[in-house]
Amino acid sequence: MLLAVGTAKGLFVATSDDDRRSWQVTGPHLPMTAVYAVAVDTRRAVPRLLASVTSSHFGPSVSVSDDLGRTWSEPPQPPVAFPADTATALDRVWQLVPASPAEPDVVYAGSQPSALFRSTDGGVSFELVRPLWDHPHRPQWGAGFGGQAIHTVLPDPRDPATVLVAMSTGGVYRTGDAGASWAPGNTGIRAYFLPDEWPEFGQCVHKVARDAVAPDRLYAQNHHGVYRSDDAGATWSSIADGLPSDFGFPIAAHPHRSGVIYTFPLTADAQRFPVDHRCRVFRSADAGASWQPSTAGLPEHPYYPVVLRDALTTDDAPTAGVYFGSRSGDVFASRDEGDSWRTVATALPDVLCVRAAVV
Repeated sequence: MLLAVGTAKGLFVATSDDDRRSWQVTGPHLPMTAVYAVAVDTRRAVPRLLASVTSSHFGPSVSVSDDLGRTWSEPPQPPVAFPADTATALDRVWQLVPASPAEPDVVYAGSQPSALFRSTDGGVSFELVRPLWDHPHRPQWGAGFGGQAIHTVLPDPRDPATVLVAMSTGGVYRTGDAGASWAPGNTGIRAYFLPDEWPEFGQCVHKVARDAVAPDRLYAQNHHGVYRSDDAGATWSSIADGLPSDFGFPIAAHPHRSGVIYTFPLTADAQRFPVDHRCRVFRSADAGASWQPSTAGLPEHPYYPVVLRDALTTDDAPTAGVYFGSRSGDVFASRDEGDSWRTVATALPDVLCVRAAVV
């Protein structure tokens, strides 16, 4: 098992060869870069790691490793860059997502400012998906507290031409024709901070996850609001009842079991602490109809750090593992689908993202 942990000062790689009972951590790799996104591409004969790196000196880029993080390479030209005619500069890459096995060399990147890029060479170079950039709504997309960014990219595993993206702020957009056209998919998601609280677009969606068994079922953590869609994002309904708060950043879906999802609630947008200052992952086994806290093995003392949108994930083992990292540099792992937890690392730099896979 490999666990990649992106932090504000580089990437840390944890591996386990005893069914996730113990972990060996190396790093920092790519030191003194902010690693906002990591992908573990297991479609290849040799798994490939991709990391979004942002250097205060050299700017943003994407690094690639074909030896599980021991060495890294970057192309001589920026792999993700806006065409000159857009008069736009890349701030950072927020998301890296391999497409389905039907497209073994396709990788998507979501960026700040909000744009989608597509690679056909395994993530070495990317091209702007121009129809989304040229969408008439784009001039009205705003910026969330963390910036204006596409942070979620969900290719449909059944159809390579169907992709969903989500952004802060702007909401959810979908294509069914390989990116030639895009339509908003936000009906039912509330934007309490706008004059029209139920707009066509403009919602501050924090993260979207797809159900592994029922791909038309989606789960969203919004800026105040937790939602489910049963029609591929056309409409949404609240599943926040049973949670101690509807504010938070991450949401993750079980890799094999339908309806099993995980989130980490915070008190409110103006009180960004875990509810009651307790370190708790909340899990639902019925697609959000009910929720239970998962705490065994997590810190019992007052806990204050935030878990960011990409810092909660699952692996793809037969008995799924669940992982999260906090802004205090703590990383926790569950080898039993969230029933119990153990510490992988402490006192790392600010954790920005985590990804795990069997390699």
